[in-house]
Amino acid sequence: MPVVLPVRGKSPQISKDCFIAENATIVGDVTMGSQCSIWFSAVVRGDVNFIKMGNKVNIQDGAVIHGTYKTAPTTIGNNVSIGHNALVHGCTIQDNVLIGMGSIIMDGCVVESNSIIAAGAVLTKNTIVEAGSIYAGVPAKKVKDVNEDLVSGEINRIADAYIKYASWFKE
Repeated sequence: MPVVLPVRGKSPQISKDCFIAENATIVGDVTMGSQCSIWFSAVVRGDVNFIKMGNKVNIQDGAVIHGTYKTAPTTIGNNVSIGHNALVHGCTIQDNVLIGMGSIIMDGCVVESNSIIAAGAVLTKNTIVEAGSIYAGVPAKKVKDVNEDLVSGEINRIADAYIKYASWFKE
């Protein structure tokens, strides 16, 4: 069974159609929209500040979603994929975003819509990723613009694939 616990009187609010892996952890002030999935060994820790997710968000294996006490909640929009072992901390991720495997998004960052953060990228504190951009590197910098092929071929494809993968565990 997944670990789903209240913290300081606030319990996770999880839509009934979400998939939560049996060893995932979701605690505290967490709100999840519909068709979300939290995968194996992922942690969504709304203990020190709130975490709000839209619809069609997938938090892949080993990823950590957290915030900073009193100063930096985490807000994630719709149609967002957060790759394996990524760290998303005290930031805002807008709609239609792909966060690559092993990347780190620090406090105060804003990743605007239709953007991709490359695997292993590190967005330092307060970085603003302009809409329709690809950021890569350490520290992450803009490397190019996202074209429509990447929106449909990567961002949407991965988000839709995770809805399918989650259905396999509900059979």
